[in-house]
Amino acid sequence: MAVTGVKPRWYERRFLLIGAAVILLLALAAGAFGITTLAYPLLPRHLAMATGAEGGGYSEFGERYKQILARQGVDLRVLSTAGSLANLAMLRSPDSAVSVALVQNGLTDPQQSPDLVSLGTVAYMPLWIFYRGPEASRDQLAELRGMRVSIGPMGSGTRQLTLELLARNGIDASNTEFLALAPADAAAQLIAGTIDAAVMLTGPEAPAVRRLLVSPDIRLLSLDRVDTYVALFPSLTAVVLPAGFGDLATDRPPAAVKMIAIKMSLIVRRDLPSAAQYLLLEAATQIHGHPGVFQKAGEFPAAEGTDFPLSGDALQFYKTGVPLLQRFLPLWLAVLVEQLALTALPLAALGYPLLRTLPSVFDWGVRRRISMLYGELKLLEFSLENPTRDLRSARSELATLEWRVAHLRVPTTYAPLQYALRQDIGLVRERLEGAAEPG
Repeated sequence: MAVTGVKPRWYERRFLLIGAAVILLLALAAGAFGITTLAYPLLPRHLAMATGAEGGGYSEFGERYKQILARQGVDLRVLSTAGSLANLAMLRSPDSAVSVALVQNGLTDPQQSPDLVSLGTVAYMPLWIFYRGPEASRDQLAELRGMRVSIGPMGSGTRQLTLELLARNGIDASNTEFLALAPADAAAQLIAGTIDAAVMLTGPEAPAVRRLLVSPDIRLLSLDRVDTYVALFPSLTAVVLPAGFGDLATDRPPAAVKMIAIKMSLIVRRDLPSAAQYLLLEAATQIHGHPGVFQKAGEFPAAEGTDFPLSGDALQFYKTGVPLLQRFLPLWLAVLVEQLALTALPLAALGYPLLRTLPSVFDWGVRRRISMLYGELKLLEFSLENPTRDLRSARSELATLEWRVAHLRVPTTYAPLQYALRQDIGLVRERLEGAAEPG
């Protein structure tokens, strides 16, 4: 018997439903991955770091950061600058490519730099005051009055701090000649005798410092009022350079030197990806964690937010160290796994309820399909009440309905409903067979 009007089988609809759910989940996964990538970008392959003037400790540190980051496939471009003030300006500028810099403390505050955060303090930067001539009669900055003094380039933190300290001692441009020289140039001119003194804020490993410490005609000023300076400037710290540190053979310097130092922080933009911040913190641990003349082993990097608040990633690093995945996987793979995990969280939140509803949708679909067939049978039975009803047509419709029910694909769980419908069709058939054709 030819049967027309047969609807698609339920199992075909079931596969369509499952396919639609899978496509929806994949779309959600792609969307979630895109959103999390925007919120938590992957590890950048290129970074720019502002350090300091050539020949200074900042520049030396920058080169070491570059070497360590290169092992993880990150190209760090180290930019020599006038100093901390210039570094801050570059970090603040939206047009600058610089996203990380070494900055001395005491120059700004969170209100002036809301988009910057700290990864912690990383080193002491002593203030070196070298001069030519006989030993100073007094261990005071006032000894520099009337000299030709290099106080650091324009835009350097060295210059700003030195001017503040000299002003406290009654020294300014009216009674002393100030020059804006980088550490390397200042050392060369001081040795040549073209200037009388050079002030530089840098580490003891800086080439300019090492050169001046061993120069026979150059002396390092020891400050007998370091506690006063620390009291006046809370960002300063009192430190002591041991005798003979520059050269034991020639006993330079011949006595311990009392100095003031300021801490240097590793500053980044707030939107720098977490993976990059962790990489910088690991590098800082390798570079600054060893003992030195002014610091103990493990003293740096330190969880200190002075001018800037510590970033959330830095706080987590100081509490628990490197993330677990980064300890056992290459950095790029650990970042990718973390990104996928971030993607899975919103996906699970949306996908789990969806998957939970699929069985209910499936059950509703099967029952609705059978219920619709029951509805067709009921309408056919009601039509038999009409004495003018064409019984031959009714038998043909019933046969079609019976074929559709017999060929309905449903799971065995729903077989009782299918067989009950077939029994009810049989009852209607008996009624049709006993009915007389209308005269």
